[in-house]
Order: sequence, then structure tokens, then C-alpha cells
Amino acid sequence: MKNLIYLAAGMIFLFFAQGCQDKKGKNYNQINDDQDGIAFIKNGIEGGLMEIKASGMVITKSNNHRVISLAKMIIDDHTQFGDDLEKLKTDKKITEADSISPAHQLQLNDLEKKKGTEFDKAYLQMIVVDHEGAVKLFTSASANTDSKIKKVATQNLTTIKMHLDSANAICISLK
Repeated sequence: MKNLIYLAAGMIFLFFAQGCQDKKGKNYNQINDDQDGIAFIKNGIEGGLMEIKASGMVITKSNNHRVISLAKMIIDDHTQFGDDLEKLKTDKKITEADSISPAHQLQLNDLEKKKGTEFDKAYLQMIVVDHEGAVKLFTSASANTDSKIKKVATQNLTTIKMHLDSANAICISLK
């Protein structure tokens, strides 16, 4: 009889211990997904602002119609991405102001000093590097457990990859 009581107590203990472990694991994963989601929103907005600003320079400084067409497409698409990310930002109650990082601002300042083909190449290289990072960011966010974050990331990933491919192709064609 005593052994049965110990066995039953042990089973109950294991049952509750397993339940607590599952909750800790789930809560930990949820916290990580929330942090990843917030980082996705902030980095997505910041990267988009930088690309829109750089692409705006292209319209006034470049004479290459392919580079200008890409820049206009990036402005249109990233404005839409920005709207989607701003909605997520509001949903997540993120109150920080949108801004361009000092590192990206330095890139923009350097870009503004360039002219002609040198400007076009620098712009395209900036877009390639930034879009490679964006592909990683959006791919990671497309696995987030938050359905809204996952939807925005998944819907926009194809367009970001297309921007990357276009920028690479134009960059290669420049002499």
C-alpha cells in the first residue's frame, strides 16, 4: 500500500513537472518570437526609410533609366512595406520614433557626394547589401508565430528578392 502511494505521488509529481516545463518552454519561445517580431518591425522600417531616401536621390542625380526605374519601384514598394510595418508597430504598441541609423546616414551622406556612374554603382551596391540583409530578416520573420508578422514578412519577401535580383543585374551591366 505504501509503495502504491509513493508511485502515485511520483506520477503526479512527474505530470505536473512536465506541464511546468512545457509552459516554460512555450513562454520562452513566445518571448523570443515577440522580441524577434519587434526587431523585424524596427529594422524593416529603418531599412525601408534608408532605401526610400537613397532612391529619392537617384531620381534627381542619375541619368541611367534602368537605375531610375529600379529606384521608383523601390520607393513605391517600400512605401507600402512601411505602411504594413507601421500597422504592426501600432499593434505591438511600439512607441519609438522611426529614424535612420547613424551608419545608414553615413552611407547616404557618402552617396550624395558621388556623381554619374560612380553614383549609380554606389547606389546599387548599397541596395544589394541592404536587400541581402532584408531577405534574411524577412525570411526569419516569415517563421514567426505571430500571424500578422508572418503574413507581412511572407507577402513582401518575393518583392524584396526581386529588388535584389534587379539591382544585381543592373550593377553587373554597368561599366
